[in-house]
Amino acid sequence: MTTGPRLTPGRPAIAADRAAAHRMRRALAEELPKVREAALAWRNGLAGLFVGLLGFGLVKGRTDVTKLASPYDALVGGMLLLSLVCGAVGALHLLRAAHGTPVATPLVPEPDAGPAARCTGDHVEAGRALRAMRRGVVLTMACGALLVAGVAFTWYGPGKDAPRLLVRTPSGTECGEPRHTEHGTVLLKTDTGEVKVSLVDATAVVAVEACPGGAQGG
Repeated sequence: MTTGPRLTPGRPAIAADRAAAHRMRRALAEELPKVREAALAWRNGLAGLFVGLLGFGLVKGRTDVTKLASPYDALVGGMLLLSLVCGAVGALHLLRAAHGTPVATPLVPEPDAGPAARCTGDHVEAGRALRAMRRGVVLTMACGALLVAGVAFTWYGPGKDAPRLLVRTPSGTECGEPRHTEHGTVLLKTDTGEVKVSLVDATAVVAVEACPGGAQGG
């Protein structure tokens, strides 16, 4: 003979119990449509946010990433790529939350697909849709943040140094950023200021990316 807890019938259901069960069933029936509706609202709101970001991007600034100094050019490129990935994955999650997974509906219902089974299935799907909506919102916001950061680095990041001009003359070597030429002379911007160098007396004129250590540079 085994001993253990014994199950006994509970008290008969009263009107309050039936009303609570009715409210619970109605809440379960409305749960999935409410999550779908919230996902649609988030999708539309985030779409409006990105329209605003697009308008913000129309403000003119530096638009060529290749003009940025290293490693800012690679950093901005990585930000924009990551922003694209986050935006695409976030949009897919929001679409999944708003419209569900694209699956075919069986023509013949399952034998045990009663009202309780349908409510359970809707409750599970509501949980999945809610998780997809949260992921979609987080990823979409990350996409916007990365996009704004990438644009900010593009606008305000340090640009590449202008090409330098190295001029050798019998009196010495000058190197700096060329400003303009006039009457056979070139004006160079060097570390010590602007210097005029005669091109008539020059023995060599070379374009360099950076001035040598022994020469003056801008």
